[in-house]
This record gives sequence, C-alpha cells and structure tokens, in this order.
Amino acid sequence: MFQIDLNCDLGESFGAYRIGLDEDILAFVTSANIACGFHAGDPGVMRKTVALAADNGVKIGAHPGLPDLQGFGRRNIAITPEEAYDLVIYQIGALSGFLKAEGLEMQHVKPHGALYNMAAGSEELSRAIAKAVYNVNPELILFGLAGSELIKAGEKIGLKTAQEVFADRTYQADGTLTPRSQPDALIQDDAAAVGQVIKMVKEGAVKSQQGRDVPLKADTVCIHGDGAHALTFAKNIRKELKQAGIQVTPISTQE
Repeated sequence: MFQIDLNCDLGESFGAYRIGLDEDILAFVTSANIACGFHAGDPGVMRKTVALAADNGVKIGAHPGLPDLQGFGRRNIAITPEEAYDLVIYQIGALSGFLKAEGLEMQHVKPHGALYNMAAGSEELSRAIAKAVYNVNPELILFGLAGSELIKAGEKIGLKTAQEVFADRTYQADGTLTPRSQPDALIQDDAAAVGQVIKMVKEGAVKSQQGRDVPLKADTVCIHGDGAHALTFAKNIRKELKQAGIQVTPISTQE
C-alpha cells in the first residue's frame, strides 16, 4: 500500500498581518508545521494554530526558521552551527509550551525556508540541527528534503526522519529544489503538481528541469499554505491521491 503524509506550513501570520488560510487548509492535511516566531508567527498565533490543528486531528510540528521577519525566513544568513543549534532549540521550546498547555505532544520538526535549504546541502549545519532536535526529544521526527544532508544527519544521530517532497516546486538534476529566484521554480498548474506527487510516491522519482528522472523517497508532501491557490490545491490533491490508491496519513502512523 502506498502511503503519504500531507504537511503544510501554518501559523505564519503575526501582529496585524494575516497570511494563509489555516483554518480551511487544516481540513485536508495530516501534519502542520507551526511557525515559532522567528520568520513568522507570534505567541497568539501559535496558541490559536495549535488549537485549530488539534480540533482537526492534525499532528503538530515545530517550524523553526532564521530570525528574518522582513524576509519571511527565505534569505540566507551566515550562521554558525552553534547558532543553528541554539535557535532550533529555542523555537522548539516556544511551541512546546503551547502544546503542553493543551495537553498535546509534538510529532516533528521541520526547518523553514533558507534554514531548510542551507541545511540540505551542509553536513555541518545539518548535524547541528539534528543534534538540537535529538537533545530536546529523540522521539521527534525530523523532516528534511528527500536525500539531503539533513536526512542523513537525522538518521546518523538516531532520529526517525521523513523525506519530504514538494508538489509545487520544480527539481534540479541533483535532487535539489530549483531556487525561487528562477522563473521556473514554481509549478502553477494544479494538474501538473498532482501528477508530480503521484509519480514521486508511486515511482520513487521526479522529472528534473534537465529532463531526466531523479530517484527519491517520498514520505511527506509539502503544501504551501501561503500560495495563491493553496486551498483549492489542498482539496484537489487529497481527492486525487485517494483516487490513485494512495492513503493519506500522518507520518507518525505510517507503517
């Protein structure tokens, strides 16, 4: 049986600014990555998003990012491994407080944006992030780009990992995501995005921008909650996955 987790980056509003359709999208995903206040989010948003996810039976994870509200955590910042270790622990701790107050447990940790992409190619940075997650709770699941250094570091330290793939992003021949600075980085057509996901889950491969299939493992698919058609896409992909015989289930319950 083919299984996949659907995760979404949520809780990314802050102050007077509202980003995404969290309440609606939570009806269609199985794991929520909740911003922890560095790249987005604030205490009130974190509390409300935790409650919304719990109401929908969605598993909750921390989504630590770089301290860059203005750039939404998508700009590279030259941080040391020690700094990465500290900021990941700090942000996991922030979300853990809200989960504990509600009697809930954290399922996973998924770095955000530039931190995620920097770690994907850096053994040293990935080791620091994996160590931070492990030292907080070795039962947490570490989400990372399929085949990346972050997945390798998580497995090496003894964490359960979830290899993540993207529905709305194009890939390069080395398995990395096409940088957002390039015009062909995003897949705008829903049918093409769904087709890419089904191929990744069933065939264990994705067609790169260079035209050849790149092998990868797909444990969880990211749906970006701040996308222009995020809600429609979430509905469609859930329906199409079911029709393709792929069971949608939280990563912690997969066999």
